[in-house]
Amino acid sequence: MASMGLSIDEQKAVDRFRSQVAEPSMTKLVILDFWAEWCGPCKALTPLLEKVAAEYADKGVVLAKVNVDEEQFIASQFQVRSIPTVYALFQGQPVADLTNARSESQLKSMLDQLLAKLPVQAGDAAEPQQDVAPLLAMGEDVLASGDGERAAGIFAQIVDMAPDNVEAISGLIRSLVAAGHIENAEAMLADLPEPLANDPAIERARAALTLAKDRPDDSELEGLRAAAAERPADMDAQLAFANAAFAAGERDTAADTLLKMIEADRAWNEGAARTKLLQIFEVVGLEDPWVAATRRKLSTILFG
Repeated sequence: MASMGLSIDEQKAVDRFRSQVAEPSMTKLVILDFWAEWCGPCKALTPLLEKVAAEYADKGVVLAKVNVDEEQFIASQFQVRSIPTVYALFQGQPVADLTNARSESQLKSMLDQLLAKLPVQAGDAAEPQQDVAPLLAMGEDVLASGDGERAAGIFAQIVDMAPDNVEAISGLIRSLVAAGHIENAEAMLADLPEPLANDPAIERARAALTLAKDRPDDSELEGLRAAAAERPADMDAQLAFANAAFAAGERDTAADTLLKMIEADRAWNEGAARTKLLQIFEVVGLEDPWVAATRRKLSTILFG
């Protein structure tokens, strides 16, 4: 891809494409998927691409995704006119248009034909752990968007590829929780061997499961909300509402309630409000911007 006369943003886009797509394609067969958040057919096709790419990983096939809204310059270089558009790339060049392969059998057939012709470097024993990084990021993005079912599918594929990957196991448990499959999440957590069960990533999943069990129905949530509003000094009522609010997806409301409790009486019930807030931080993820902002509010209360 040419880089002369490009703007800074265009050059950055080219650099990203080189590192994420072109360079891997020097030895691997890259399935290049052009997609967008608003594209319904893209979302329908994605699970198929993810599944087949995972199954063909040991044959040297990897999946790369390009959001056409975020990478308009790259999309224009490939003359993408509609989405989804899917190409197979090898050694930096398109070798096949996979867009019309809308079934698993069609896609596998086309890949088999390409792999028979091209000197693609098959995966080795050390590669699956490296290859799952993009899938892990994809799974976390899907989970953050609220689609627990699809995220669970992605993480399940990764666990099949790398059974001891704690990030994938954690993601699968948290996805099952988000999708409402509490019993399945509990069973998976209970079956983990001790070294994995004590990993911080698994602790995050365990915290998510614990909080999800507090999820109320709508009428119960509104009852707890009313009780907390009517009795602002009742710490038990405030804590019960904060638990329910976070379990129902109202993390701002839950955090604000807990921060007010800490400000009013940080020692109440052996610091229960602060403990609950820290548990929420673990579930959301310590690197999340929302957690960082809420931590600053907590620090202001404790030390300001």
